[in-house]
Amino acid sequence: MIDPSLPLVDLHRHLDGNILPETIWQLAQKNDLPIAAKSLEDVKKITQIQDQTSDLLAFLEKLDVGVSMLANYDACYTVAYENMRDAKQSQLDYVELRFSPYYMAQSHKLDMVELIASVIDGVRAGEKDFGVKANVIGILSRTFGVETCMDELQALLKYKSDIIALDLAGDELGFPAELFVDHFMLAKDADWNITVHAGEADGPQSIWNAIYKLGATRIGHGVAAIQDEKLIQYMIDNKIAIESCPTSNYQTATVKDLAKHPMPTFLKKGLLVTLNTDDPAVSNIDLIHEYKVAQDVLGLSASQLKQVQRNGVDAAFLSDSDKQSLLSKKTG
Repeated sequence: MIDPSLPLVDLHRHLDGNILPETIWQLAQKNDLPIAAKSLEDVKKITQIQDQTSDLLAFLEKLDVGVSMLANYDACYTVAYENMRDAKQSQLDYVELRFSPYYMAQSHKLDMVELIASVIDGVRAGEKDFGVKANVIGILSRTFGVETCMDELQALLKYKSDIIALDLAGDELGFPAELFVDHFMLAKDADWNITVHAGEADGPQSIWNAIYKLGATRIGHGVAAIQDEKLIQYMIDNKIAIESCPTSNYQTATVKDLAKHPMPTFLKKGLLVTLNTDDPAVSNIDLIHEYKVAQDVLGLSASQLKQVQRNGVDAAFLSDSDKQSLLSKKTG
């Protein structure tokens, strides 16, 4: 199922959506924080999806519990470091970890600049200790509005050289791409790559806008692309990748029937589709699980799974030499 001669990469993985239940429970005890749980098992019930939620916003509420435990910068460092330990345990060779500084900072009014420093330090320490290559993506949480996102962007720009890309996530329907054109112009000035959540809670026009108005070269989820043949062809012609997250798409009710997920169709048409976990702690999955889903539920063949694995390297925000190093590490 997983080809051992190819790197295993996860390109769409929210660091702040991957706070382990054990860590949430420990942070609640350590910092005497209120939580609607009396045991670790209770924590799992309120932070992990059991089957399917009503929509994306209901799914995001599950993330809120873990993020509300980030009472200080040490907690933020711990979560970032543990994400790298989890990447190692998940057999990843390369991971791109994305996070929203405002979302992480808001519960306890932390300073975003200091928080970003803590997250970057935690990722780099974990990279060194666990031997998994990592890059960091900053997220603008559109749910909190245009002005807050500009504050968030200014904080991220203080660590311009430590961040590989900018993303836009949150309430896609309520806060469309056109509101954030100025933000992404600044991101391009910083020489950042651009990935945008689109076509998850809104239709194909949201994906067009992410590409044309924000300059996205990768689309997070992109499920709605299946409704627009011209869009699919445009993405193929311009090598715009889709960061596919099937289990998450089912859990958010973006896809009502997992077996009808568009990923196999995207692949057959020639789209650069990658396979990712999204929020592994909330979804209670790892990337190997997603490959099993792709094989057993979506019906991908061995050669298609290999293609998806190769696509992950091709679509990674890495230089050609770094991609070659990743590949050589596996074959050498």
